[in-house]
Amino acid sequence: MMHCPNCQSSEISKNGFRHGKQNHRCRSCGRQFVSNPQSHRGYSDDVRELCLKMYLNGMGFRAIERVTEIHHTTIIGWVKQADLHLEEIQASQRVSQEAEYPEVGEVDELHTYVGSKKTRDGCGRR
Repeated sequence: MMHCPNCQSSEISKNGFRHGKQNHRCRSCGRQFVSNPQSHRGYSDDVRELCLKMYLNGMGFRAIERVTEIHHTTIIGWVKQADLHLEEIQASQRVSQEAEYPEVGEVDELHTYVGSKKTRDGCGRR
């Protein structure tokens, strides 16, 4: 017998499919849910740490993408999260000069520069 994860009611009805799984709806509280949800999505912490180490060793986002087959925007998000986490650590603890955490983090390849045209006529003609 299936129970609602919200109110533990057994008054459940089928309510279509979501991502290939049977969706259910609780008649008591109206909550929708799937019977066996996926517990963990995403990449492991070891994979994230590896990508961050590659970035800190000078590899670009797209180079890391080619090696690990993880999309570069995912890696950019991890770098941003690591930067925020680094700021939280530094704010919560008085970090001395000999700290193992860098004081400045650089996130390159995020911004592009669009320069001016070299010619006015186009196609390189003057």
